[in-house]
Amino acid sequence: MGNIDNKEKEFAEILKSVTRTARENKNTISKAEVIEAFSELDLDEKQLNMVFDYLKNHKIGVDEEAYFSEEDLTEDESNYLNDYLDSLSALPQYNDGEKQAITISALAGDKDAQSKLIEMYLPLVVDVAKMYSEQGVFIEDLIGEGNVALTKGVTMLDAVGEPGEVEGFLYNLMLDAMEKIIEENLAEDAGAQKVLKLVQEVADKAKELADDLRRKVTVKELMDETGWDEDKIRTAIEFSADNIEDLDSGADKKKK
Repeated sequence: MGNIDNKEKEFAEILKSVTRTARENKNTISKAEVIEAFSELDLDEKQLNMVFDYLKNHKIGVDEEAYFSEEDLTEDESNYLNDYLDSLSALPQYNDGEKQAITISALAGDKDAQSKLIEMYLPLVVDVAKMYSEQGVFIEDLIGEGNVALTKGVTMLDAVGEPGEVEGFLYNLMLDAMEKIIEENLAEDAGAQKVLKLVQEVADKAKELADDLRRKVTVKELMDETGWDEDKIRTAIEFSADNIEDLDSGADKKKK
């Protein structure tokens, strides 16, 4: 059993690493790289195809350009994205020489150059956000997190050695920011599911006991019947907004 758990853990870690490698390469990866990454796990063809399906569902191109369609967005997201891109089109455009000069000045701590650097890379934030769309977080929030990371990033360029490394440094900060908000959203969803499960569990047990007694049951009666502590039951009552039908929480008595 332990070996199976370890293998599953290793699989998850490799999949996360492969996904990140693809993100860092503008959302593409080669089939050979994927196979090499999983080589020690001896995956069969069906399992490998599951990996490729996972990558495709996360908009990662395997031996091809990454796929993004605005049709995958909700109407609100699509409207927001188009309006936002319109606003970005009003930003100044710089040629390669100007970009190089701005980057060098920003590295030296020039505040005006850092502001221009932010403007230069705002469109890149949108490209990164598109990669993470359809993962439970609105594209507006993804862009917002990416913009915050970019704004902070231009003040942290002392961590970068050469002008040619600046884009990669800022790009990785955007990836980190968007992955963090997606993970937080998943954790929030998991927490909400846990709470719903708790409320349902307490409601079911209260109904069962109420059916036997032919009346609402008290918190103490439910505690005696189930062996649960009071905190568990009170938490369920709180999250249900005191709406567990067969349970007399004592709230009305307390109000009096």
